[in-house]
Amino acid sequence: MSNTYAEELKVGLTAVRMAAKICRVVQAAITPEVLDKKDNSPVTVADFASQAVVCHAIGEAFPDDPVIAEEDSLALHQPENEHFLREIHQLICDHYREAFPDEIRNWIDRGGAKNYSARFWTLDPIDGTKGFLRRDQYAISLALIIDGQIKIGILGCPNLGTRNQSGDSLFYAILGQGAFALRLDADSEPRRIHVTEMTDPTLARFCESFESSHSSHNESAIIAETLGIKAGPVRMDSQAKYAMVAAGEADVYLRLPAKTGYFEKIWDHAGGVLIVTEAGGTVTDLQGKLLDFSKGHELRENRGIIVTNGPLHAAILGTAQSVTSESAALK
Repeated sequence: MSNTYAEELKVGLTAVRMAAKICRVVQAAITPEVLDKKDNSPVTVADFASQAVVCHAIGEAFPDDPVIAEEDSLALHQPENEHFLREIHQLICDHYREAFPDEIRNWIDRGGAKNYSARFWTLDPIDGTKGFLRRDQYAISLALIIDGQIKIGILGCPNLGTRNQSGDSLFYAILGQGAFALRLDADSEPRRIHVTEMTDPTLARFCESFESSHSSHNESAIIAETLGIKAGPVRMDSQAKYAMVAAGEADVYLRLPAKTGYFEKIWDHAGGVLIVTEAGGTVTDLQGKLLDFSKGHELRENRGIIVTNGPLHAAILGTAQSVTSESAALK
């Protein structure tokens, strides 16, 4: 394999692994009482700690690289949130390195870029917050984008190894060099991954967002019925769905617009997109266009996202266009 972006990949993988370690510590402590109270504090703490760790690692290695990330530390300056900062500080000191609270807030704010630049990283420190709280699927997503192209995509999916066939839960790709999977918390040789070769839509396995507010379940069901897809959808949170398609565990991932006027955020997709395409799959929007990562923190030129193994793409895309057009006409 070429050494192109080898240092960036090494830094990125190490950072995602470290963030995943902290997230696992927090998630393991979630109790039924926390869920009964609908207490979101565990994911808040893990989200900030994860972003702090990844942004710090990137800043140390590549100090000139901006980071477009989901969080900022504004809330951690409020007196009523002091307990969050204490917990985040303790986590980072226990599992990453010693730091002062102000330093940690500064690390978080390294992810505060919003505008496009020729070279930047984009990070979702915890993609799938409700899945995290349910002790189910979530992802730490990191990508390096240069001149509008995703050069590196990394997904840490700490719980995915419990449900896929290989046990792998760390996925990555470098543009032009393929997609790979390995264990998140153990030394292992990267395993090259590929999408399926499925050509029969009726046998396709598809996944979609767990939350109907993220993707229209009703339209997905109509698409599946129209194509004669027999198996029910696998619903899970986060970009773990991209990993499922890339590793051949699913054939299709649909994310259909559920909100009028909403633009997808780049951190929700950049890491997964490259992993799927480097595994041989196809990712477009509902118009069949490639996703445009040159418009800042939002995918303002795209609507809806269709992810497939490739051979199924034309059938899935055409049916999705027809179904969503009919739904729009009825509204």
